[in-house]
Amino acid sequence: MSCRAVIFDLDGVLTDTAIYHFYAWKALADELGIAFTEHDNEQLKGVDRLGSLRWILQKGDLTLSTADEARLMQQKNAHYLELIDHITPDNLYPGVQPLFAELKRSGIKIGLASASKNAAFVVERLGIATQFDYIADANQVTNSKPDPEVFLLAASGLGVAPQHCIGVEDALAGIEAINRAGMKAIGIGDAKVLSGASKVYPDVATITLTNLLKL
Repeated sequence: MSCRAVIFDLDGVLTDTAIYHFYAWKALADELGIAFTEHDNEQLKGVDRLGSLRWILQKGDLTLSTADEARLMQQKNAHYLELIDHITPDNLYPGVQPLFAELKRSGIKIGLASASKNAAFVVERLGIATQFDYIADANQVTNSKPDPEVFLLAASGLGVAPQHCIGVEDALAGIEAINRAGMKAIGIGDAKVLSGASKVYPDVATITLTNLLKL
């Protein structure tokens, strides 16, 4: 395989917005009288907004109308946007900028494949929006991870065949999506959890271009 593009997930890979999702979902769960912990929040990694809401509702044995679900999703998102409005380039994980610079120098394209509908806003706040050759997010796809749609969309937008792409993810659903897209998968986190990845690193700072090309 020759690597022509690297497609990154956002939350947990390039920055930590998971904590803000947790705060926003917990506030909503508290309002509904449903216990919601940080462990519960881990189960929502890579899951879209509707899927996350329904997971919480199921935990509380609640069934709501489509209209009520839409209202609660809007409420959660409004709270989340208030929280992430304080994000700055300082919230970018160490190692992201050097890795992006290496990829650019080597002519390797950089893509984003995020389950968040706010991905464009977040990368703008992080100061890295212009470094992406293509951004694919939940606004453009029908199916959430582990479906490969968002990664395939990113590859298409980059003009690179999936077999020449590497995907970088911190969630098990994301690793499955990358594999189903026909790409090589790099995991960020625990190798025991991300067992489907070709290689797992503790963080982006430990990934080098040499590592990527070895895949």
